[in-house]
Amino acid sequence: TFMYTEMLITDLDLKHRVATKLMETLENTVSRKCLVLITVCFQIICVLLLINNILDLDYLNKKGTVCFFISTELKSWSDSRQYCRDRGADLVIINTEEKQRFISSLVSERVWIGLSDTENEGIMKWVDNSTLKQGFWVWFEDEPNNYGGNEDCIELNYNREKTGWSPLNSWNDVPCSEKKKGICEK
Repeated sequence: TFMYTEMLITDLDLKHRVATKLMETLENTVSRKCLVLITVCFQIICVLLLINNILDLDYLNKKGTVCFFISTELKSWSDSRQYCRDRGADLVIINTEEKQRFISSLVSERVWIGLSDTENEGIMKWVDNSTLKQGFWVWFEDEPNNYGGNEDCIELNYNREKTGWSPLNSWNDVPCSEKKKGICEK
């Protein structure tokens, strides 16, 4: 009986030691994985802050986070605006040089922006009904010109090959019925 009890105690002791070791290993593994996850998250935050400091993206929206996306379909200006609105956004409003440069860097084709003079010819208004700031002109040479009498909607003209093009002179008035993608801001 003594030997059986001693074996039982040894088996129980062994099981306890094995269970304890398994728990320690599991805790160490979970701890390591959590530590790795926290480290990776911290590194991502650091990279994002570094990018923000390098590009000085604070100008985009002083009220909080802003998101830009380009529509996937070619549409008229009003249909592009509806595309944005269906997704909780609107065509982009560009009212600073920094934002103009940033938006220009995102596109590789002609896109609609949220500016038009559909209500009154020559009075440019943004989709939020604000007027275009005096002195903030990024029009392409000889634009806006209302060529043909029906150019009321504004595109950001990605034409880097054209002589004189720059991010700061890339707006063009065109007929609102032209089909192109729109750049949305949320």
